[in-house]
Amino acid sequence: MRRFALLWGPQTEAGRSGLTVKAIVTAAMNIADTEGIDALSMRSVAERLGVGTMSLYTHIPGKAELIDLMLDTAYSQLYARVEEPSEQPGDWRAGLRFIAQRNWELYLAHPWMLHVTTGRPVLGPHEALKYEAELRPLDQLGLSDVEMDASLTLILIHTEGCARARTIADRTQHDSGMTDAEWWVNNAPLLDKVIDPSRFPVSARVGQSAGEEYQAASDPKHTFLFGLERILTGIAELIRSKSSS
Repeated sequence: MRRFALLWGPQTEAGRSGLTVKAIVTAAMNIADTEGIDALSMRSVAERLGVGTMSLYTHIPGKAELIDLMLDTAYSQLYARVEEPSEQPGDWRAGLRFIAQRNWELYLAHPWMLHVTTGRPVLGPHEALKYEAELRPLDQLGLSDVEMDASLTLILIHTEGCARARTIADRTQHDSGMTDAEWWVNNAPLLDKVIDPSRFPVSARVGQSAGEEYQAASDPKHTFLFGLERILTGIAELIRSKSSS
């Protein structure tokens, strides 16, 4: 398939137009980063490069293949070396924390990634290296291969969900022109007037405590870190139970 040839083949060879796959992908990522994924099209990429739209199709068949290339290129930014996660100071938990943090940072740097993932892997070279790098901290811990994959997937899904919540909050703040703290200051007194603590005793108490702590309705970064530690605790218990059985 041409898609695999594009992903795994050379991306710096120039065609007759002087274009390269790498240049097209870089321009596409710049558009998605600065204007959002909805602004991305073969035409907008061509305009960014100052060439005719049809010249892009000589290199990349269409937008779907372009997005696959963008995703795989983004994954190349995660780790300097495939050994990096497993070489973090500390035990396996340090490696998994590093993985979660790097994926969190990648999503915030490229929010468009959260809107184009399909649940199926891209199967490109950088994604393959990503998978290898992220599994290594879980190796030799007594987990089965399926348990290793499931543990990693749980961390990545948690990270993706929290990053999505963070980008939504950032977009809401941008569109409204109001920070979360400002929104909370304006709305908390109104909420106090309509919420009867005798009817909603638990939610009123918890909501007030959380709102005062976050100065917002929620804090995706706090949820990300809190949830990550709970996941690591669960993995540690699984490892312990298997070693004692």
